[in-house]
Amino acid sequence: MGYQMPISIKKVVEGIQSNEYILPAIQREFVWDIEQIEKFFDSLMKEYPIGIFLFWKINPESLQRFQFYRFMDRFHERDFKHNEPIELVGQHDATAVLDGQQRLTALNIGLRGWYAHKMPYYHWNSDHAFPRKKLYLDLRKPSEDPEKDYEFKFLREVDLEKDQNNPSIYWFPVDKIIDFNEMQDAFEYCVDAGLTESGDKYPHKTLLRLWSVIHKDNAVHYFLEEEQNLDRVLNIFIRVNSGGTQLSYSDLLLSIAIAQWEELDAREEIYNLVDELNSVGEGFNFSKDFVLKSSLVLSDTTQIAFKVDNFNRENMNRIEKSWEGISRALRLTANLVSSWGYSRQTLVSANALIPIAYFIFKRGNPVNIVESKQWEDERKKIRRWLITALLKRAFSGQSDSVLRTNRGVLQDSMDGFPEEELYSKLAASSKNMSFSEAELDGLISYQYDQRYTFSVLALLYPWLKYDQHFHVDHIYPRSMFTQSNLESLGVPRDRWFEWLDHVNDLANLQLLQGLQNEEKSDQDFEQWLMDRCEGELEIDFYREQHMIPEIDLRFENFPEFRVKREEMIKQKLRGTVNVLKTMD
Repeated sequence: MGYQMPISIKKVVEGIQSNEYILPAIQREFVWDIEQIEKFFDSLMKEYPIGIFLFWKINPESLQRFQFYRFMDRFHERDFKHNEPIELVGQHDATAVLDGQQRLTALNIGLRGWYAHKMPYYHWNSDHAFPRKKLYLDLRKPSEDPEKDYEFKFLREVDLEKDQNNPSIYWFPVDKIIDFNEMQDAFEYCVDAGLTESGDKYPHKTLLRLWSVIHKDNAVHYFLEEEQNLDRVLNIFIRVNSGGTQLSYSDLLLSIAIAQWEELDAREEIYNLVDELNSVGEGFNFSKDFVLKSSLVLSDTTQIAFKVDNFNRENMNRIEKSWEGISRALRLTANLVSSWGYSRQTLVSANALIPIAYFIFKRGNPVNIVESKQWEDERKKIRRWLITALLKRAFSGQSDSVLRTNRGVLQDSMDGFPEEELYSKLAASSKNMSFSEAELDGLISYQYDQRYTFSVLALLYPWLKYDQHFHVDHIYPRSMFTQSNLESLGVPRDRWFEWLDHVNDLANLQLLQGLQNEEKSDQDFEQWLMDRCEGELEIDFYREQHMIPEIDLRFENFPEFRVKREEMIKQKLRGTVNVLKTMD
C-alpha cells in the first residue's frame, strides 16, 4: 500500500459517475445529514484538510466474486437510503473506497444530486414531507453562521422562488461548477449574471474559489492498496474504521453475506433467528457468529473458516437456498438442548451444537426429535456426546478442524447418531475426547456456580427428565457452613477448614427439581431426607439416584461424606460415558 499523487475532486466525482469508484459490501450506509455536507463544502473552500482517503485497486476476478455498490448521488430519507448494487460484467479494473465513503458521497450529492429529508409536522407517508433539495452557494455575501465562512445551503424550489427578487442573495447551483471547464467560464458566468456590476469582488472571487477547489486543487489525498488478498483488505478496513463503535470481523462478513443474498433479507433473517434462539427456554447467548458458522457447516461449504474468500457469491447463494432448513435445524437444536436443562449460564460452547444441528438437518429436521419416543435412543447418544464435548472443551479456541472432522463422520453415517465414530475419529488428535484419571479428578474439582459444573452433574443424572426446571442444589445447605455453627457442634477449630473449604465442592452438589429445592431450602439434609421419604426403601432409592453414601448423614460427619461421595462420583463418571472406559 502506497501514497499516491493527489487528484482533483472533479476527477473523483467523474469516476464515481462512471462507476470507476465503487463501494464494497463491507461499507456501511451513508449517514451524513445536510448540515454536515454544507460544512464539508465550507471546509473545502477554506482549504481545511479533509483527511486521507484509502482506495483499493480491484482486478476483474475480484470484481466478479463479491457484490459492490454504486455511490449515491441522491438521498431520500424514506424511499432511497440504501446504495444500489452494481454488476460489473466486462469491467477491467475498478477502485473500491475503503475509507472516505461519507466524504465522497457528500461530494457526489452536492455536485451531482439532491437530498430529501423529512420536513417537520408532515406525516411520514406523505410525499410532500420529503421535498428534494439541491446544494447552492450564496455569491452575494459570506455566511452569518459563526462556524462557516461561506453560505452553502440545500434549498427547495420554493426557497429559490422566495429569494429570487432579494438583491442581497444570489443562489448559485453548485452542481453547475462541474460544467465550467476553465476558470474563465466561472468569471464569465458572474459577468452574465450581473454579479460584477456593483464592483463588489466577493461574487466572482467566491465562484473562482469554488472552481479552483473542484477543478484545480488536488484535494483528494489517498493511499492505494493493490494486493488482492481480501482478508488483508478486510483487516485494513477494520483498522481505519475503528473509531467510535468498533467494527468486528464478523460484522463485516455479515455485511458481505447480506450483499450476496438475492431474495431474502439476510440481515433481518439472521438477526431475527439469533433473537428467537436466545429466547428458547431460560434463554441462551447465541450470536450472529454462531449462525454464520452454522450456515457454512450445514450448507456443506468446503471451507468454513471466517475468511472473506469463503463468503463469496457461490457459497452465500448455497446458504440462502438452504436457509429455511438451516434455521429450522438450529431452532430444533436449541429446543433440544434446552430440554436437557442447558441455558446461557451452562452452555459453555455454542459451536458444540453445530454437529447436532447438522445431524438434525441431514435427517430432514424431524419436528418430533425433542420429545418423541421414536428418537429417545438418539437423544441419549447426542446428549452424552454433547456433555463429553463440552467437558473436554473440544470446541474451545479454533474449532474449525473439529467441526470439519465431525461433519465428515456425520456425512458418512447413514444410521443413527454416530457417537462412537465421532469419538474414534478424534482419538489421535489434540481434541481427543477420552478422559485420563487426572482429567476425571479435574471434573470432580468443579464447584458451585462454575460453568462446567452443570455438565458434570448432567453426566451423573442420565435418567433425569428436564420437563421441569432443575436447580444445582447444595446437599448440606450453605447456611450451616459457619464458624459459629461448627463451634456450637463442638468441632475443633483446627478442623473447621474440612467444612468451610468444601461447602461448594461437587461432592456437596446435586440436581434437584426447582420446587423441591425451594422446599428444602436451608433444612438439615438428614432431617429433610427423613421427612421427604416414606420408609427405608424410598430412602435407599434416593441414595442410589443421588449417589449418597451409606454413612451417618449428620452434618458433623460431612468430611467423611465428602470423601466417600467423591469416590462414588468418580466411579459413576468412569462408567457413564463409553469413551471413559478406553482409559481404564
